[in-house]
Amino acid sequence: MSFINAKEHLKKYHLEEKIREFSISSATVEEATIALNCEKKEIAKTLAFLVEEKPILIVTAGDQKIDNAKFKETFHEKAKMINFSEVEEKIGHAVGGVCPFGIKENISVYLDSSLKRFSYVYPACGSGNSAVKLTLEELECASNYKEWIDVCKEIEN
Repeated sequence: MSFINAKEHLKKYHLEEKIREFSISSATVEEATIALNCEKKEIAKTLAFLVEEKPILIVTAGDQKIDNAKFKETFHEKAKMINFSEVEEKIGHAVGGVCPFGIKENISVYLDSSLKRFSYVYPACGSGNSAVKLTLEELECASNYKEWIDVCKEIEN
């Protein structure tokens, strides 16, 4: 159902033709790079946190991780990811398909500045075997984002 919700949401912005479904999993950044034949950094991963006990989403580049100091500076509290078993209930999508499209009401979406390096990115689309190729402008519009933030650092290899 969450894929359908994401697809219906993207239809409002005439972006449904950009959705791709795969016969293999795209649930993790690594799996998505294989399914999409792209680089890790081009995957727009969506992370679910609680801030003031309310769910928020942060969309980051796939080669980034949350920098706890930057998170605390931005949100004035320690980063607290939503428990794996509660993500679908709180957000509307299960882990592996979390995206900023077709989510529950009153969830703030933030876009991390790590995405600004690209002309387009690949967020998930509500399921563990889907993605959508979007320009940053399309992502901004379709995600109904609150603001751009800087809360990440590059993953060290």
